[in-house]
Amino acid sequence: MRLYTLHTRQKLPVSLNEAWAFFSDPSNLNAITPENLKFQTLSGDDRKMFSGQIIHYKISPFRGIQRQWVTAIPPMEPNAFFVDEQRFGPYKFWHHKHFFREIDGGIEMEDLFGCIRNLLHPLLVRPKLKAIFDYRKNKLKQLFGRYPG
Repeated sequence: MRLYTLHTRQKLPVSLNEAWAFFSDPSNLNAITPENLKFQTLSGDDRKMFSGQIIHYKISPFRGIQRQWVTAIPPMEPNAFFVDEQRFGPYKFWHHKHFFREIDGGIEMEDLFGCIRNLLHPLLVRPKLKAIFDYRKNKLKQLFGRYPG
């Protein structure tokens, strides 16, 4: 068993409160997910994020393949961090930490992500995950503007 990890950072020209309000609202996931994934929240997005929250999605990771996906929010601290972990879905293991901190002129958002690699990982999964995170980075620039630094 091998773990694939991805570490990203992005600076946004928004207040910590504004960033937290956006990212702690599960209904905003649609806005930062590529349309070709046909991402749809089925339940659990009717409240702001809280520890113990369960969120149920439908996603099409590859053309013609649709999967159910259930994640849980185990620990979280408002305006600081949250974790989402897969309970059921397309990966054997999925653990995604999101950190937020104030910086001059905005916030820095940091993502630490891990999933278990399989034989298809180098050819299909890794490029797909990179494309999703690249899309999100560009979409966040569109939504919040470019950090001046």
